[in-house]
Amino acid sequence: MKLVFATHNQSKLKEVQQLLQDLPFEIISLNDLNYHDDIAETGDTLEENAWIKAQTIFDEFGLPVFSEDTGLIVDALGGAPGVRTARYAGDNANIADNIDLLLKNLRGKSNRTARFKTDICFITDKMIKHIPGICEGQIALEETGDGGFGYDPVFIPKGFNKSFAELGSDIKNTISHRKKAISGLIAFLSKL
Repeated sequence: MKLVFATHNQSKLKEVQQLLQDLPFEIISLNDLNYHDDIAETGDTLEENAWIKAQTIFDEFGLPVFSEDTGLIVDALGGAPGVRTARYAGDNANIADNIDLLLKNLRGKSNRTARFKTDICFITDKMIKHIPGICEGQIALEETGDGGFGYDPVFIPKGFNKSFAELGSDIKNTISHRKKAISGLIAFLSKL
């Protein structure tokens, strides 16, 4: 059975396909559906944005779909970048710009606690289900490592002294926010 992951991000797709490889679903992306439009993330919360993406694709194709929205929540910045994680340094900024702004805004701050939060929204013709995942950690003083994607070079998960970018996908995929949310999705799908 086909299950749509409402994303254009090939790094996220690969990560999720690895995590769901033991389920009897063919995980396809928006690219596989030849859907190349950007879906405006206009929600005020991660949950709203995940729902907007999933509902848009369900309305268009009628296939079971899930989407996710992930935010980096930094305590010393009042929860920022939060829902604007991907656009922290502006709508046309790239990840390097976002990381630069994050590190700049944390200069001189001793509290660097942070967490990644993921919300998965799963939609079929019979239901809408939200599944959360959280990974606690802190923001490093500088970028380290060249693995992963996004904020991985500056996020050190709790219990480790290396960034996600240094730990590699084998470790990240056992402890990450996305892994926790996907584990919840797997448990949920297994009961259907």
